[in-house]
Amino acid sequence: MCETPPMTSETITANAAGTWKLGDLNVNRIGFGAMRLTGSAAFHLGTPSDRERSITVLRRAVELGVNHIDTAAFYFSSLRSANELINRALAPYRDDLVIAAKVGPFRDYSGEWGTAARPEDLRGHVEENLRQLGRDHLDVVYLRRMGQESIAEHFGALAELREAGLIRHLGISDVRPEHIAEAQAIAPVVSVQNKYGLGSANPDADAVLRTCGEQDIAFVPFFAIAGEGGARGPADRDDEAVSDIARAHGVTPAQVRLAWTLHQGPHVLAIPGTGNPDHLVENVAAGALRLADEDVARLNALHRQGK
Repeated sequence: MCETPPMTSETITANAAGTWKLGDLNVNRIGFGAMRLTGSAAFHLGTPSDRERSITVLRRAVELGVNHIDTAAFYFSSLRSANELINRALAPYRDDLVIAAKVGPFRDYSGEWGTAARPEDLRGHVEENLRQLGRDHLDVVYLRRMGQESIAEHFGALAELREAGLIRHLGISDVRPEHIAEAQAIAPVVSVQNKYGLGSANPDADAVLRTCGEQDIAFVPFFAIAGEGGARGPADRDDEAVSDIARAHGVTPAQVRLAWTLHQGPHVLAIPGTGNPDHLVENVAAGALRLADEDVARLNALHRQGK
């Protein structure tokens, strides 16, 4: 195992991992996911981070070179709205800041999940994100598939909003390879967002990652750090391989997980989320971690085992 000196996290910025283009928008491969700003474990679980602390985290992220933020109008708790925090912290927005939002799922004002959006509902979902963020267009909008076999009608509705100028680029989420082909026949897909992380092996997810690479589509995994823990967060203890590699490089297990994820291809973008300023710095610094070949082989074997 090849050891690297401990990283000086405070001096590493988001461009250390390289860049990718979402359509015509150049983004650093390490971005930021806003979901955890509204709760300690997820937008509907746990205690929200302190408001001013969350605002500080968002501003610090941009200072560290993060120019890709992932959010949604349904990321809210009884006390916090991710979109409102982003607006408060970052407006007026920098020209190079790319904000991506998801539509499809629906929660009422009490936080209860409703039925999935119908195609005719999606304009209202897009406009709600615009209102909360204080913008006149969204850089990227993902259609989050809600179990339906065909996404053509819903994706077609978003394509019409793209033609109307409310959306710049389109993405899809929680999909299989056939859904990429279905959407591409309607309008260009610049990114796909699926659950994917070390130890959460899934044949469909691996196939989607490969398909995206073949078509120069960004693959944006969510729960890359949490793995099978999902919205609950990462497990209390990491696998021995992850811990060993982290110690050898003088980094955290979460940084190893992020570095492995980015290693899956130049088209892979990371959007780790946190309400903790120290964890933010660590997440960004993970983009500078270069794993040795033997590290990658060991982690790949772990991934295939689904552990």
